[in-house]
Amino acid sequence: MELTIGTVLDGKVKSITNFGAFISLPENKTGLVHISEVASTYVSDIRQHLTENQEVKVMVIGLDGGKVNLSIKRLENKPRQEARPAPRREERSPHPYRSTPTPPPAPKTADQLFEERLKQFMNESDSKISGIRQYADHRTKSRRR
Repeated sequence: MELTIGTVLDGKVKSITNFGAFISLPENKTGLVHISEVASTYVSDIRQHLTENQEVKVMVIGLDGGKVNLSIKRLENKPRQEARPAPRREERSPHPYRSTPTPPPAPKTADQLFEERLKQFMNESDSKISGIRQYADHRTKSRRR
């Protein structure tokens, strides 16, 4: 059986490490489920989610030179958010402070972009120079004692 990305397989947890779990696959192949691919929530300890010799369903998500990358979380059913239809125009409440919508800002010209970059550079360089001066003043004062 040739492994391809997206294939769903049954496997057995062979061993668990701090960074993931090694899964025994059919035809004596082994793959790794990284800790980030175990559950859709944050996993600090993989042993809370998996145990050795546990049967799991995994999806092949990558093949790198003989290494098989697997995922368990990509097979979980994601809870659907209820899609609410947008209210029709006449049902919307008017904005309390504006009677007409404001137009989007006009795109900035090359000159305006340059001016903004120049201001940002000048502010950064001023703060760096003042930090250097404070350091130098501190060093000269400490030598005079």
